[in-house]
Amino acid sequence: MSQPPGPAPASPEPPYPGAATPQPPYPGASTPPPPYPGAASPPPQYPAASAPPPPYPGSPGTGVPEPQYPGTGSHPPQYPGAGGPAPQYPDAGGHPPQYPGAGGPAPEYPGAGGSSASPYPGAGGGPAPQYPGSAAPGAAHQQTAIPPQYPGPDPRYPGQQPQPAPFVPRPATAPDDLDYRHQGSRVHLASHQRGADATAIGQLATQIPGFLVSLAVVSSLALGMFGTAVGWVVVVAWLASGALVFHRPTELRFARHVLKLRAPLAAERARLEPIWREVTARAGIEANTYELMVENSDDLNAVAAAGHVVGVTTYALNRIPSSNLAAVLAHELGHHTGGHAWAGLLGYWYSLPGRLAWAFTRVLARIALAVAGVFSAAATGLLILFMGMFVLAGFLVAWYITVPLVVAPYLLAYAGRLGELRADQQAAALGFAPEMAQVLHHFQAEEDAAKAYAVTQGKKLKEPGGLAKLLSTHPDNYTRLRALEPYLQLPR
Repeated sequence: MSQPPGPAPASPEPPYPGAATPQPPYPGASTPPPPYPGAASPPPQYPAASAPPPPYPGSPGTGVPEPQYPGTGSHPPQYPGAGGPAPQYPDAGGHPPQYPGAGGPAPEYPGAGGSSASPYPGAGGGPAPQYPGSAAPGAAHQQTAIPPQYPGPDPRYPGQQPQPAPFVPRPATAPDDLDYRHQGSRVHLASHQRGADATAIGQLATQIPGFLVSLAVVSSLALGMFGTAVGWVVVVAWLASGALVFHRPTELRFARHVLKLRAPLAAERARLEPIWREVTARAGIEANTYELMVENSDDLNAVAAAGHVVGVTTYALNRIPSSNLAAVLAHELGHHTGGHAWAGLLGYWYSLPGRLAWAFTRVLARIALAVAGVFSAAATGLLILFMGMFVLAGFLVAWYITVPLVVAPYLLAYAGRLGELRADQQAAALGFAPEMAQVLHHFQAEEDAAKAYAVTQGKKLKEPGGLAKLLSTHPDNYTRLRALEPYLQLPR
């Protein structure tokens, strides 16, 4: 992270007019400051404190009162040669001096281009000085840091009101506290860059009934619309389309248009890639095996999609420490190496025609019931009876398909919960157990805050029921924290 330049060397403040003793030096100034770089002689001295200050340029007869320093009833001292502009620093070529060790021009204070300037730190009230490269007029570079705000009016320009320094918001940057123990090198090379654990195999097995229904739907439509020869070509093409799950260009289009992910910007990539390389180095995975993407979201979240995509939200990228971000990425890497991402997407793709056919059937049933209701209640009852007999016949004749179809959503949700626990364990095995626990505590704190806010509004958040919990693809936070406890035990 860039830091603002250091303050100018402390120098004694000129005595106030009529003061018995000179103004004490600024805090921390024990020795006189060194001369400005390039100066052949010391800076010009202010008029003696015993003599009254000369008038400001153009002040005689104008009736414009001279500004006073805060907290004193006297007038400020004038620069030598008050009848004209303020003198330039010796040998400075008309430019303000540079700070010792600075590689560029000295900072431009507000008011140098017509706006008011601020006094030195410690004066009361006023805007802040602009550091080199500020967005003020005359700046040569873009602003890299927000200067502190120093209060005070501008004593050099009578009658002018102080103007605030321009404020340029900068995005907050989370601390980089990750232990880069490998610096991009691998301890070992994993034998498989991605695989299929028991959870992934269970997901595929659960989707078999849906796949059979989809195959029947696709075959019926293809053979009925295109004939035998072309119809079977369509069926084979549909069966081969599952390979697109591992086709990187197709995955990226899916991530952009369906998941609303995008390629990271240069600054985002500069923060994301070193953390990702450390995570993959610990796992023995080639970092470029997977594609990093970003989602514009204020939620702490990440996603593992298809065979190559790892996405994080802008909140996770910019607002949490690097160690916690590494834990989140390690969790998503666990989904990939365990095969959860590609197995879930592959099963969804092959069951999609069956899902669409079921949704179309439900729409037709609603329309039929609405039409029957227009004629008579008896017609509606007969239609409902016919539909019930049809469903019952399906359970009796093809129970090996209908029963798994009904149970499949619950089995898939259970497999999803197991996959989350396995991905947490993968992150913990790579050394991110404490950081993963911090992320889970953050999730729980958000839930508790939402409940507390609902109570203050006189509302009550609806707790999920028994069936809703069975259909949840993620276990609750306390279940995940208990599963991490063996990795959080302190060594004895």
